[in-house]
Amino acid sequence: MKKVFIDGSAGTTGLRIYERLSNRDDISLIKLDDSLRKDVSARKAALNEADVAFLCLPDDAARESVSLIENENTVVIDTSTAHRTLEGWTYGFPELSDVHESKLKLSKRIAVPGCHASGFISLVYPLIEAGILSVNVLLTCHSITGYSGGGKKMIADYESENIPETYKAPRQYGLGQTHKHLKEMSAITGLLNAPVFSPIVSDFYSGMCVTVPLFVSQLNSGFSIEDIRNVYRNKYTGPVVQYTEDSSENGFLSGAGLSGKDSMQVCVYGNEDRILLTALYDNLGKGASGAAVECLNYILGTEITTGLEL
Repeated sequence: MKKVFIDGSAGTTGLRIYERLSNRDDISLIKLDDSLRKDVSARKAALNEADVAFLCLPDDAARESVSLIENENTVVIDTSTAHRTLEGWTYGFPELSDVHESKLKLSKRIAVPGCHASGFISLVYPLIEAGILSVNVLLTCHSITGYSGGGKKMIADYESENIPETYKAPRQYGLGQTHKHLKEMSAITGLLNAPVFSPIVSDFYSGMCVTVPLFVSQLNSGFSIEDIRNVYRNKYTGPVVQYTEDSSENGFLSGAGLSGKDSMQVCVYGNEDRILLTALYDNLGKGASGAAVECLNYILGTEITTGLEL
């Protein structure tokens, strides 16, 4: 039985991972007393005892945790931004290609994709891989997310009895175009230019819808909207990520459409002139904790949907 330690189990992502793992009989969870959660010596001992260690920490703390590991057999699954584009780390999105899946199964250093980045990359990577988009294409990306993506403080703000009126309407952020996910959005897809990115947080707990709009004129010569659909149909066949003909309800696409789920639905809307590529999922599911548990399943060689809510 494999031993698993969650470093940062009190945070939103860590708690969701713990919920998914606590009833499994194929692993043993290493737990620290609350008084030792931030004790470096106790964390170091747990990290080195573990067969698999989840890091659910801010970037600097995640780097510290990695530096504490001396056991060469410990597999690290990091949910922070710290290692997503570093050499020697595997990007934990196995559905992107057979190469990504093969690397994940053998890796000892795995970076879980960012929530917004997961949707953008799922939509753009296959089109560059297929030659439908060029690496120098200029793109935009719109993403709406539930407030749980902001962590405990934002959750408390939104769930307060004195929530400001301005919080009840969608709020755009990342206005300076320096969002921390932009780096991996470019690096993993191979884009030479980061997209113009418009993330929006709204007054619902969890869920996410990422949209990449395209003019057909942005596609490489000879390609059409139907070619895009065919690429997604062939690549995203489930069980976690699936191409879906239509995720909307009566023409409305809700950001909370897959709230509480660990799956992702990829869709293509539009016409022969203008196209909308969409990825619908939960920011705490395929956008965070669900993706981390899926990576664990690949490492353990178990059914990849084990412990996931699809």
